[in-house]
Amino acid sequence: MTTYISAKNLSKSYGDFKALQNISVSIEKGQIVGLIGANGAGKTTMINAILGLSSYDGELNVLGFDPHTQRDQLMKEVCFISDVATLPKWIRVSEIIQYVEGVHPKFNREKALGFLAGTSIPMDKKVGQLSKGMIVQLHLSLIMAIDAKILVLDEPTLGLDILYRKTFYDQLLEDYFDEDRTILVTTHQVDEIENILTDVIFIKEGEIMYNASMEETLSTWKVLEPHPQHIDEARALSPYREMKSLGRVSFVFNNHDRNTLQAFGEVRRLSLSDLFVTLMTGEQS
Repeated sequence: MTTYISAKNLSKSYGDFKALQNISVSIEKGQIVGLIGANGAGKTTMINAILGLSSYDGELNVLGFDPHTQRDQLMKEVCFISDVATLPKWIRVSEIIQYVEGVHPKFNREKALGFLAGTSIPMDKKVGQLSKGMIVQLHLSLIMAIDAKILVLDEPTLGLDILYRKTFYDQLLEDYFDEDRTILVTTHQVDEIENILTDVIFIKEGEIMYNASMEETLSTWKVLEPHPQHIDEARALSPYREMKSLGRVSFVFNNHDRNTLQAFGEVRRLSLSDLFVTLMTGEQS
């Protein structure tokens, strides 16, 4: 496999506050990685380091470049969409296409126009006259028309309704992603992206708490909803976590055989959001 992002003992401090603490992680070509954490966990700090927007301690290699000292070369291969609308409000849609074409050597104008043709965005309107959903669509169309190896998404659909969010990710998968690209995405809408992820990283207080493929995650973490008469027997199997909701008891298990658990009730997969809560709160039986 080809490693696109490699971090070893990556650290970042602001005075006495440690935003990142000795993070070591590898992200490969062709992966879609979810970087999940609470506010202030270190997600944005890690992204800023990868994009060369801040200094850091430790080792960080992105596509063979040192992001902090070789950012100009790196950004020819990396694209970024954040939760903050960065497109100038005074510029017209047609003008921003012309601008990006003039400044980025890997921008394909025809691709951008093709993506925009599938939207209701008028070419003669200024960015400031577009809805937030349209601005995100415009930004995505510009980004997808750039032949970049890494796409970094930091809360890209924040504030959008569910239809826009679904369209965003569908378009990303159908029109942009392939085995030669890597996508790194952060979001608080965890359950909406778990079906597109190949891997997931949980970060807490600047440290990696969990790093695994989605295949491994789905196969090892399970929820058992036991029949009432089997609750005590299920509890005796030492679940990782016990949950109660609407008067019903369920148990989270890690690396337990499905057939064994099914003898006591209904077994289902653990959602990514529930796994995040389970590991971040440390609620272990």
